[in-house]
This record gives sequence, structure tokens and C-alpha cells, in this order.
Amino acid sequence: MSSPSRFYRWRPHPWHGLDIGPNPPHLVYAFIEITPFDAVKYEVDKVTGYLRVDRPQRLSSLPPTLYGFIPRTLCGRHVGMLMPNATQGDHDPLDICVVSERPITKAEVILPARVVGGLPMLDGGEADDKIIAVLDNDTFWAHVEDISDLPAVLVERLQHYFSTYKQTPGAVSTVSVATAYDRHHATQVIEAAIADYKEEYGE
Repeated sequence: MSSPSRFYRWRPHPWHGLDIGPNPPHLVYAFIEITPFDAVKYEVDKVTGYLRVDRPQRLSSLPPTLYGFIPRTLCGRHVGMLMPNATQGDHDPLDICVVSERPITKAEVILPARVVGGLPMLDGGEADDKIIAVLDNDTFWAHVEDISDLPAVLVERLQHYFSTYKQTPGAVSTVSVATAYDRHHATQVIEAAIADYKEEYGE
């Protein structure tokens, strides 16, 4: 018996083995690592592709949205060139925050994300952009096409979360988050991250 052409005998690595999305850079896939209910920071292990515990969240804030990355992207020199004062990208896949009306409580899911903007985060001199998107088939957010269509308080929560989620009491923070950017710049960042990935790993 023959297998379907899209059947995977082995689980694909979520960073390298999944598609970027149906219509990048506007409509991408997001692999979710953390939900708004997680008090522990999980991230994909770069070798195995399984989720691993990075660290318990030291402070009380929780991520305001779903949080993960866009497959087959990399924050390298092209991404770094788009951010003022960045020396390079952080050499991780491009992060993405996805807004959903209904609570999604499970991580390690793939979802279609419509890109609407992003946050320019600088971490120790490295570009660590956070793309902001909405769940594409979520009718509640169907009208949202740009960052300006989202409630300002939601964007403020994202800015605050990423400004503080690595803080250690008594230590000077190396993280800064500037004003959110629009969909046009977000698509440029995604295109740069795709170029960085291809430069590092090929097609």
C-alpha cells in the first residue's frame, strides 16, 4: 500500500521541516511554544525539535498572547541590518505573537497567522524582533489588517511583557523594546529572516 505524498514517517523538525506558510510574508505558519497560561518558558530544542524547559518565569507576568516562531526563518545579518543599533540578529528563528479570541491552551500546535506588525526588541545588542499577527481564521479579528487595528492596550501589554520577562532583580536589563511597527515593516523583517535562513541552511 502506498503512503500519501505528504505523509511524514518521522516527525519533522518544527524549525527546519515545516513550511513557512501559505502566503509569506503576509500569511505564515506559527509553531507555538508558549501559551498565555504558561508560567514556564518553553522553547524548541534546536537539535531534537522537541520542546524543552528553558526556565520558569521569574516574575509574575505571563505572555499576553500565543508565542512561538515562524519555521524556516533565522534572525541573522539581514534582520540585524533593519534594526538601529543592532550588531546582528540573535541567530534564532523569528519570534511571532499570535492573537486569538478563543483561549488556546496547548503548545506545540501549528496555526495560520496573518501578519499585522511587530515589536523591535534589542537584546544585548542583537535584533530579536517579535512579529505580531492574528489567527487567520478567527472571525473576531477578521477586520484586523495592521497593528493600528488592534486595541492599543494589547500592544502595550506585549511591549511591557517583553521589556520585563528577562529581568533579574538587582541586575541591569540589556533588553529594550521600541515603538511597535506596522505590517509593511513586519513583512520586510520576515523577508530578511527568510533570506538569513537560506544563507545559513540553503533551500
